[in-house]
Amino acid sequence: MKLYQTLLDGNKAWVTAKLDQDPAYFDRLSKGQTPQFLWIGCSDSRVPANEITNTQPGDIFVHRNIANMVVHSDMNMLSVLDYAVNILKVKHVIVCGHYGCGGVKAAMNSQQNGLVDNWLRHIKDVFRIHSHELHEIQDEEKRYDRLVELNVIEQVFDLTKTSIIQNAWRKRNEPKVHGWVYSLKTGLIKDLDVSFDNSAKLPPIYRIDSEIVAGDQLESAPLQVEE
Repeated sequence: MKLYQTLLDGNKAWVTAKLDQDPAYFDRLSKGQTPQFLWIGCSDSRVPANEITNTQPGDIFVHRNIANMVVHSDMNMLSVLDYAVNILKVKHVIVCGHYGCGGVKAAMNSQQNGLVDNWLRHIKDVFRIHSHELHEIQDEEKRYDRLVELNVIEQVFDLTKTSIIQNAWRKRNEPKVHGWVYSLKTGLIKDLDVSFDNSAKLPPIYRIDSEIVAGDQLESAPLQVEE
């Protein structure tokens, strides 16, 4: 049997199981989606959003890329974000990274990996911003885990800087933006306790349509996270 045939066979078995439980399942699912969540996660095959949150198809709108990045020039991510926020009107946007992330690991060294190095450079920027804290961590594995967390925090911060999120806050006071990290070793999700539901905590330079007084915080600064 060809390897890909196992996927088709698996699909048939899944459909049969769903119909046995609920004969109207696919009729209902085909009528539309009203997810309350947008999930921006890593492409890693071990981190499927629905499975690790025990949710069903239709519950979570999903965007995935290497190392769960929010890059302002990425039209794919921005299109997903705009659709989820302005059309589906999700109530929560979650950036979920995971310990053991290969993209974050690769960004920690100078080895050349090919085209992906251009993408990983954004993670290297996170390392540079938080280099003092990271160099203080002597254990390499713990430093790696902390960079995974800091990368999620910075991606949450980058989400809040988009006009898509800030305009939605002004119009309907939603969505809330959160940062999580999933553990491959335990299966548990860690809430990093970094969340935004308005632009008040942003440096003035990032607040769209806000008045910036001369001398205000104009320089780019890392997100300050309360311990």
